[in-house]
Amino acid sequence: MMPRTTQIIFGERQHLKAVLEFIRRTGTASNGRAGNGRAEEVANLRRMIERRTDELNLINTGWDRKIEKARNLRTPARELERLAAKISRQDFLLARLLTEHPKSPGRLLRALAGYPYSAVRENVARHPNTPPDLLARLAKRRSEPLWMLVRCNPATPLVLQRLLRARLRGTIV
Repeated sequence: MMPRTTQIIFGERQHLKAVLEFIRRTGTASNGRAGNGRAEEVANLRRMIERRTDELNLINTGWDRKIEKARNLRTPARELERLAAKISRQDFLLARLLTEHPKSPGRLLRALAGYPYSAVRENVARHPNTPPDLLARLAKRRSEPLWMLVRCNPATPLVLQRLLRARLRGTIV
């Protein structure tokens, strides 16, 4: 069985929060009962949200704070590296956000280039801070078509761009 990842758990929690907000806004509960039924449903939703938060923190302690930092465009590169240093293999969302951040340094991108989630590897292949030698390695991978993303990366050395352009022409029928 595949482990539950932060993307899944976070999505569930966001959905539960949206349902709770809907109930608050409309004053109705989905079970149609008034009074105690509504209060009971709100309490159940809060417990489910709390459980999802606990799950996220089991994967990565202080998860919400770390996600906030990863989303903040002002977060310095050193802090992004600290976040990446302790990342769990189940923390797909944090890994994805770190490899999307414009300030992510080459060392961070190099460290996450082998991450098990393909979207993270794809972000590394397209990130402008990815070191040229890593771009060349990613372009050689036959297990996944990262070379197309490397080809479009503005940081890709001209020589490698030419090789990849030639490969692209060879694949068009």
